[in-house]
Amino acid sequence: MYYFRWLLGFLHLLVWGSIILVHAIPPPDPVQCNRTICTLSNSYGAWGDRKDCSVKSVVYPTTEEELRSAVAHANKNKLKVKVVSKFSHTIPKLACPSSLGHHDSLLISTAKYDSSIEIDSVNLEVTADAGVALRDVIDKVEEAGLSLAAAPYWEGVSVAGMISTGAHGSSWWGKGGAVHDHVIGLSMIVPGNESEGYAKVKQIGAQDQLLNAAKVSLGILGVISKVKLSLQRGFKRSITYNFTNDSSIENNFMEHGKKYEFGDITWYPSKHTAGYRYDSRVPMETPGDGINDFLGFQSNEILISKSVRASEKLFESTKSVNGECTLADTTLWYKKQIGNGLKNNGQIFTGYPVVGRQGKMQTSGSCLYSPKTRIDASCAWDPRIKGLFFYESTAIFTATKFGDFIKDVKKLRDLKPENFCGIDHYNGFLIRYIKASKAYLGQSEDSIVVDFNYYRADEASTPRLNQDVMEEVEQMAFFKYGARPHWAKNRNLAFLKVQSKYLNFNKFIAVKKQLDPENMLSSEWSDEILFGKEGVGSDGCALEGLCICSEDRHCSPSQRYFCKPGLVYSEARVCRHSPSSSNL
Repeated sequence: MYYFRWLLGFLHLLVWGSIILVHAIPPPDPVQCNRTICTLSNSYGAWGDRKDCSVKSVVYPTTEEELRSAVAHANKNKLKVKVVSKFSHTIPKLACPSSLGHHDSLLISTAKYDSSIEIDSVNLEVTADAGVALRDVIDKVEEAGLSLAAAPYWEGVSVAGMISTGAHGSSWWGKGGAVHDHVIGLSMIVPGNESEGYAKVKQIGAQDQLLNAAKVSLGILGVISKVKLSLQRGFKRSITYNFTNDSSIENNFMEHGKKYEFGDITWYPSKHTAGYRYDSRVPMETPGDGINDFLGFQSNEILISKSVRASEKLFESTKSVNGECTLADTTLWYKKQIGNGLKNNGQIFTGYPVVGRQGKMQTSGSCLYSPKTRIDASCAWDPRIKGLFFYESTAIFTATKFGDFIKDVKKLRDLKPENFCGIDHYNGFLIRYIKASKAYLGQSEDSIVVDFNYYRADEASTPRLNQDVMEEVEQMAFFKYGARPHWAKNRNLAFLKVQSKYLNFNKFIAVKKQLDPENMLSSEWSDEILFGKEGVGSDGCALEGLCICSEDRHCSPSQRYFCKPGLVYSEARVCRHSPSSSNL
């Protein structure tokens, strides 16, 4: 009965919240300082290891010269240095300079280095300061009658952070969906010798081989100061969602990517449903002024976010699969009713297709832009409100292997479909397309990207309901099918032996040695990701993806979670709830 009472209240709040104009509190500053030390957080309020990132000092340059001076100061004084934007949405701890932060580190924030956006309409180019927000670039470009062809779905990124971690949209057409493949030049500040003032600005052009390393650099080659992106003449897009049976998804995904320039697929395994997005460009004279205001990125009433989280925690603690499935049913039903956040003529969803300018359709994040005058709504994951708290696994497959992965997930799903409800009430499996890239840390062949989110407990020692299912899917992706991890997402285990998955990895390392021979821009945290080092097998380490279990103590035997083989992928080792260690 609780589930139905909660469901009715949830639906009431959703409908009410979609009608009124909701303004949210902006996300918190990722850098917080007191009189003695500063702390860096990501936007979710917790790193993979849940340990704070402390730094000795933070600087906020406003010009390229101030940025160069900061790098020079760090080099001269033998400080570890990292860069963070005003958003900080990277899940791995790439921006943390050192575990000994209060002794030898400098954090550079580009939050105030965001004043310059220069458009060259003749050559179809835009050059922006590293800290400029993606939305600001898009709006400026659209004002000039032009369009940026690729962007991630979430716009809470800076231009430098976006390319550094391989952010992407979805497309196999043209230059593809990865933003870094639209980079035609950049400026990077690298360490120098004393005669060079300890730091220098390096201009890297479109024909420079260094660009293949620099445009996806994880921030460890140098500090990007400016980014130049190619543009196209302004265009519109037309989007229609078709929610249908998932029976042929493993056969349809390839043709879908070839047919629709910006198409994607959202798969809800527990519901046997696939949402195909028919998304193509149309002429500018096509009627329509729609926007993409994706449901998950809208401002949410804080009461709703807290209620959903409280319900999740109840379902987890009582091991109520039915409760999670009710939540998944509700979420999918609501997405269908509102076109997943698409709005005809910028107001409400009235039906398909939704047509709008590229700049309004390619990316979203309305919860970012809200006045401080209202405090009853926020981004749903804002750590200050104790709302949603989740993991995000993102695997990048060679396209020819993806169909077999889908078949294996279906086999696991068919054993007990309701075990996937915990994934489906977030956003199911989001399937996108990115093209082969020349970037050394990009994809060497046409690829499929799969994202899925799932519940993360308040305490690291608390196991999750159906934890073994998520872990088996995760290990199946990264180890059976050799998928590559998205650099800005994932739990640590996804990066194990990652260097063997990139054909040009050694070329990237060679450039790193050339530009930063003293490893000033590296840290144990970035090394852990870049070199895919396996964590220490401590008690409970598998619960948070810090290791793959090989002993029961890596799970939580006191709560009857033991290390077991996978049900479909038998080589997987997962934490499964079981009456005893000897039971499967």
